[in-house]
Amino acid sequence: MLLGTIVNSLAIIVGSLIGFFFKNVIPEKLSDSLLKASALAVIAVGIKLSLQGENLSLMIISVILGTFIGELLNIEDKLDNLGTWVESKIKNKKSNITQGFVTCTLVYCVGSMAIVGSIQSGLTGNHEILFSKAVLDGIISITMTVSMGIGVMLSSVSVFIYQGTITLLAQFLQSFLNDVVVREMTSVGGVLIMAIGLNFLEIKRVKVGNMIPAVFLPILYYIFF
Repeated sequence: MLLGTIVNSLAIIVGSLIGFFFKNVIPEKLSDSLLKASALAVIAVGIKLSLQGENLSLMIISVILGTFIGELLNIEDKLDNLGTWVESKIKNKKSNITQGFVTCTLVYCVGSMAIVGSIQSGLTGNHEILFSKAVLDGIISITMTVSMGIGVMLSSVSVFIYQGTITLLAQFLQSFLNDVVVREMTSVGGVLIMAIGLNFLEIKRVKVGNMIPAVFLPILYYIFF
C-alpha cells in the first residue's frame, strides 16, 4: 500500500545524494543562479495551482485563518528547531540543515499530487501519480541540494510520514476529498508555494510553515457548509 510513498521518498534521497556529490564542483555563483531560477519556477507553479480553485473567498479565508492557527501552534519554529537539532548532531557549521529540510518539506508536501496520489495509492493500489511525483521530486532535490545542502534529504522523512498517513487514512477521507475539495486545497497550496518561491529570492521571509493548516481548511468548509 505504501509503495508509491516509499519510491517517492527514495527518489528524494537519491536526488539529494547526486546534488551533494556535485555540489563541490559547481561554482557558488552558478549555485546561487540555480537557486534563483528554481525560485522563479516554484512561483510559476504556485500561480498555476492557485488558479485551479473556483471559490476565491474560500481561498482567501483559508489562507488568513490557516495562518492564524499556524501562528498559534508555532509550526514554523517547531520545524526549525527540529532541523537545528539534527544540524547540531551532525556538527557541521558549514551546512544549513534547517533551510533545506524545512523548505523542501513544504515544497514536496503542499502540492495536490501528494494528496491525490496518496489517496489513489491507498484506495486502489495504483501508484502512478506518486511515481510521477517521485521523478519530479528527485529532479528538484538535485537542484535544491546543490543550493541548500544535504538538509534536503531529510525532507524525505517528512514526505514518508505525510503521504504515508494520508494513504493509510484514504478509506476514511474518501467521502470528504472529492474533486471540488481537492481543487480548493490545491488553490490554497498554490499560494503557499508562491510564498516559498519568494523566500528563495530572499525578498522578505514568509513563515510558510505557519500557513500549513490553511491547506486543510477547505475540507472543513465542505463538511459543514
